[in-house]
Amino acid sequence: MELAYTDSTDNRTESVSMSEALGQSETFLNFQEQISRVAPIERPVLILGERGTGKELASARLHFLSRRWQKPFVTLNCAALSATLIESELFGYEKGAFTGAGTRRIGRFEQADSGTLFLDEIGNIPMEVQEKILRVVEYGRFERVGAVNPVHTDVRIVGAANVDLAQMVRLGHFKQDLLDRLSFEVIYVPPLRVRNGDVMLLANHFAGRMAF
Repeated sequence: MELAYTDSTDNRTESVSMSEALGQSETFLNFQEQISRVAPIERPVLILGERGTGKELASARLHFLSRRWQKPFVTLNCAALSATLIESELFGYEKGAFTGAGTRRIGRFEQADSGTLFLDEIGNIPMEVQEKILRVVEYGRFERVGAVNPVHTDVRIVGAANVDLAQMVRLGHFKQDLLDRLSFEVIYVPPLRVRNGDVMLLANHFAGRMAF
């Protein structure tokens, strides 16, 4: 990935580890400052950037700098799942909901209750699942697959994409309402090629690590 991180111990507790970014360019420092400013705000965040620029690492920093830092940080790469699996991964399912559902299973929204849920590659989420996510954002509740009773959850959603979501809305592949809700704060992750001066810093860092 183009953003390099090293592990350090958060000064609020010895048991929580968070990532510190390496960089000194003005572009990079402005990006870090935006994360610090946005982190305490209890609203959804949309992270945009090219593939490999470190969107998941940025989302982890958002979580650990927020008031939810002691609560779960749960991730889901939506591009790694088929359209039929995304719904059950997000919302879970009841026993007997479909063939092979031998027991109840909780989804990522329940796992992330009181914490942060990072949805990577949200452009891959089917429209019908987008509608359910929108209901969670608006009302804080959802139904497991095969269930009728709602489950209440308090989750901060951080979405990420490397595609033009506005163009997907125009093509009818992404819900305008969901994009509006997730775009309360938008963070652009800068690629390394626009971070003047950081290439040599990172080269020296990795060369030093390889020397041991």
